[in-house]
Amino acid sequence: MRQVLADFSVSISELKKNPSALLAQASGSPIAVLNHNKPAAYLVPAETYETMMDMLEDLELALLVEERKGDKDKAIPVSLDDL
Repeated sequence: MRQVLADFSVSISELKKNPSALLAQASGSPIAVLNHNKPAAYLVPAETYETMMDMLEDLELALLVEERKGDKDKAIPVSLDDL
């Protein structure tokens, strides 16, 4: 059985009945949407989703920086004044 990664869970049929009430009840916490008692989706507040996307973008940039650190020998010296 897959792990449910949320403090709140709801079936798809319960979600259909009154999604606004469920969001209010969860108070901004993620909600696991279950289908046959297995997580089918997670419902997160928009603010949380935006923060997650920002963090993923930061991680991708950090990985790119680490990758490019190995190419220091190909770097071209530039003065800040030239920029």
